[in-house]
Amino acid sequence: MTPAQPPADPHPGYPVGEKQPERVQTRTGRPLADLTLEQVLGGELNIADFGITAEGLRLQAEVAARAGRPHLAANLRRGAELVAIADDELLAIYEQLRPGRAHSAAELRATAEHVRVTYGAEATARLIEEAAEAYERRGVFTRRA
Repeated sequence: MTPAQPPADPHPGYPVGEKQPERVQTRTGRPLADLTLEQVLGGELNIADFGITAEGLRLQAEVAARAGRPHLAANLRRGAELVAIADDELLAIYEQLRPGRAHSAAELRATAEHVRVTYGAEATARLIEEAAEAYERRGVFTRRA
């Protein structure tokens, strides 16, 4: 038996943080080079300075797609859509998607339309609509988990 060959690098600039750090910045606009332990200890950074950007997630999706991982790529693209949504709203959507939490498929479809119109989050809206259909088929709205 011969050892497996390592997979070909799907993206020559990956990992971007190591090979192209100038392309990486946080949601607050800080370059990767600014994220140092010294700056954390000095109180110059806060949690918002470590948030990923939609662009960063789309870049990761591109790498995943090139590596033959379409499902991961789709998840990362949805993640890129979610960057613009406030944490409290994201948590409310998450709670609503838990089986037995929403009262009807119409409620989930209204949430899907909200994220589509308000945030342009088309892939996320489709995922919520798929959940509404699946929950409806399985009778999830008729019982509380």
